[in-house]
Amino acid sequence: MSKTTPKRPPSTRKRMILMLIAALVIFGGVFGTKAMIGAQTNKFFDNMPQPAVAVSTANALAQKWSDDAEAVGTFVAINGADVTTESGGVVRSIEFDAGQPVRAGAVLVRLNAANELATLKSLEASAKLARVQADRWQKLGKDKLVSLDDVQSKITAAATAQAQVDAQHALIDQKTIRAPFSGVLGIRKINLGQYIAPGAAIVSLQQLDPIYLDFSLPEQRIDQMVEGTMVRATVDAIPGVVFDGRVTAVEPLVDPNTRNFKAQATVQNPDGKLRPGSFAHVGFALSGERDVVVIPQTAVSFNPYGNAVFVIGKVKRKEGETDMQGKPLTGDKLTVTQRFIKTGATRGDLVAVIEGLKAGEQVVTSGLLKLRNDAEVTINNKVQPTADAAPQAANR
Repeated sequence: MSKTTPKRPPSTRKRMILMLIAALVIFGGVFGTKAMIGAQTNKFFDNMPQPAVAVSTANALAQKWSDDAEAVGTFVAINGADVTTESGGVVRSIEFDAGQPVRAGAVLVRLNAANELATLKSLEASAKLARVQADRWQKLGKDKLVSLDDVQSKITAAATAQAQVDAQHALIDQKTIRAPFSGVLGIRKINLGQYIAPGAAIVSLQQLDPIYLDFSLPEQRIDQMVEGTMVRATVDAIPGVVFDGRVTAVEPLVDPNTRNFKAQATVQNPDGKLRPGSFAHVGFALSGERDVVVIPQTAVSFNPYGNAVFVIGKVKRKEGETDMQGKPLTGDKLTVTQRFIKTGATRGDLVAVIEGLKAGEQVVTSGLLKLRNDAEVTINNKVQPTADAAPQAANR
């Protein structure tokens, strides 16, 4: 009977090699399939048509602009002062109403002048006596009964006495305080029976019509600002009203600290609406009108390396071009091209384009962040950014 040799089990080394080969085949198939799917996906997205971007647009317009400038200013009374007294005294009567207009020379306050009037009577009597004596001695001098020196002495004494009378009259006049010019009074600062010292303020007096408007400009404009330039002033307290004036003085000195110079305009103020000390926005034209191309400021991408706009253009579609659903597209399509421009002055929501754009060209005014060169767009102008040369804030 023959003996059979028992089969020896495969070695551990062979089993490991077989398992490694099987794992490589399985994982290779998985990664290969994934790579193939990824490549097909990328190919699909690379060739997929991009959806058109909805934007709003505006046409570049040709307008005539003057070189306008703006500044801030302050209204100043042509004549304005605190009425005071040259001579001290006790207030005997107050003959004005606070806040009322007065004419030049109108009596405002009378001070007690009883002592001064009594002194005046004494001086007038002395002056009368001196005058009589001077006349008598002049007659005696003609008859050679007295010396000419004595006559001259009496004449001098009479003149001195009269001068004292005149000085007393002036002192009494100082006890009556009058309006130095026509204007509107403020709030009184004194009371009846109060003693006021020389120089003490009694009441404010301001001449309101016309009124000065003082404002400052940078020294670069000192040759452009000349007398006679028309200005437009607006006041926050009176919205919607523009006050016209004319430059009547230009300060020749430039402030070395601010490098600005001052100008002064005269504004008519018959209704007294403008008050000294009020803040004003000042606008004026420094030269004649010139032709400019203007667009809304929202159409401009302001960048450190240059300002740019997206200009709308038409291009023919490629044959067989389809949309995202695979439907064929026909007709021209709208695309945008980024173009660098040089901007100039601004006015409200508008900006002037000096170079890079012609009147009539269409630019994108909203949706700029979604655009790139040659991107397809659709125009929707139902909602437009504001583009007003003189925008007004809404009163809410």
